[in-house]
Amino acid sequence: MKNGRRRHAVATTRAPRERALIAALRLPGQRRWEVEESLDELAGLAAAAGATVVHRVVQERSAAAPALHFGRGKIDEIAQAARATRANLVISDDALTPVQERNMSQALGLKVIDRTALILDIFAQRARTSEGKLQVELAQLTYLLPRLVGQWTHLERLGGGIGTRGPGETQLESDRRVIRRRLMQIRGELDHVRVHRRVQREGRRRGGMPVVALVGYTNAGKTTLLNRLSGARLVAADQLFVTLDPAARLVNGAGRRPFILTDTVGFIRKLPHELVAAFRATLEELQDADVLVHVVDASHPALEEHMAAVEALLGELGVAERPTVLALNKVDRIDEPRVVSRLVEARGGVPISAATGEGLDRLRAAIEAALRPAGGAVRLRVPHAEAGALARCYAQGRVLKRTDDADHVELDVELPPAAARALAAYQVARVP
Repeated sequence: MKNGRRRHAVATTRAPRERALIAALRLPGQRRWEVEESLDELAGLAAAAGATVVHRVVQERSAAAPALHFGRGKIDEIAQAARATRANLVISDDALTPVQERNMSQALGLKVIDRTALILDIFAQRARTSEGKLQVELAQLTYLLPRLVGQWTHLERLGGGIGTRGPGETQLESDRRVIRRRLMQIRGELDHVRVHRRVQREGRRRGGMPVVALVGYTNAGKTTLLNRLSGARLVAADQLFVTLDPAARLVNGAGRRPFILTDTVGFIRKLPHELVAAFRATLEELQDADVLVHVVDASHPALEEHMAAVEALLGELGVAERPTVLALNKVDRIDEPRVVSRLVEARGGVPISAATGEGLDRLRAAIEAALRPAGGAVRLRVPHAEAGALARCYAQGRVLKRTDDADHVELDVELPPAAARALAAYQVARVP
C-alpha cells in the first residue's frame, strides 16, 4: 500500500507554474494604450504557455539600449520587482538580440525570453501533426542558432595565433553543424510536404470545387465558424493559437453552391518571421483560395489593430488582392446593437456569431456572391461528347441559358474562378 501511495504521488506531481514579469519599451511615436494593449496580449500568451504574470513594467526611451534593451536603472527596477513578486521569468514584449537577452539574464540572474520565444513555446506545445511539429522545430532552430553562438562566447578567443584555439571553438562549431544539418533535413522534409499539398490543391482544382480560406487574428473564432458551417468537430477554445494544423472541410447544403473551406494558423501582431517562414508551406493554402473570409472578433477593443496586422501579413504572402468577405464575429458579445451597425457601416462585412449561428445565412450568400466571376457569366461551346465538362457546369455553376445543335451545347453560365479556369478551353465569349 505504501508503495502504491508513493507511485500515485509521483504520478500526480506537476511542475509549478512559472511566475513571469512582463516588460516593454514605449518608443517615440507609440501611444501608451498601444503599448498596454500589446502587454495585455503578451500576458494572454504567457498564460497560454502556462505562466502566471505577476508584474508588468513599461519604460519610455528614445531608443532601445544596445546592450540591455532597457536602461540600466530600469533593469535594477525589474530586478527589485522580480524579488518582491518572486518572479523567476522575465518576458520582453519586444524582440531581443542574442546579446541583449544574454546580458539581461546575467544582470537579473533570471531566465529572460522575448515574445518570439514565447510564441514558439506555445506552438511547440500545441503542434499535433508531424507537419506541424516539423514547422515548429524549423522555427525554433532558426531562432536558436544565433543565440547558441552567444552561449559559447566565454570559450571563444579573439584574434589569431597562439592561444586562440581551444575546445570552446570546436564545441561551438560542432553545435552549429548539428543544428544546420538538422535544418537542412527539416527543410527537405517540408519540401515533400509542400509537394504533397500542391498535389492536393491540383486535385481540388481539377475537380473544379471552389476553395474558401478562413483567415484572421488568433482567437477570432475561425475554427468555431468552420465547425458551424461544415458540421466538423475540430477542437476550438477561447485561447490563443489553438489551431496550428490546417484543416479542409466540404461545406454543402442550404440550397447553395458547395465549396471547400480551409482553416490555417491564426495571425498576431509581431508574428515572428521565423514562424512565417516555417509555416509558409501551410500558408500557401491561401494562395490557392478563390475567396478569403477574414474573421474578426468584433467584440475586441483592438479589432482595428487586429485587422491591420492580418492585412499586412496577407500582403506579405501576396494574397491581399484576393476577393475577401469580412465576417464580423462574436456579435453576441456586443450589448449595444448600434456598435454593430457602426462597424458594418464603417468596414462593411457581415455581422455573425459562429457560437450561436446568427448571420450565417447572410455569410453564405456573401461567399457565394464573391465566388462569382468578376466579369459575369461566360459563354461556353462544349461538344456533346464532353459529358464531364457539361456536368461540371451544372454541378458547380449557374446555367443561365442553354442552346443545343447537332454537335455542341452552348451554355451561358456563371462559374466560380477554379471551374472557369478548368473550362477555359471551351469559352467563346463573355456574356454582356
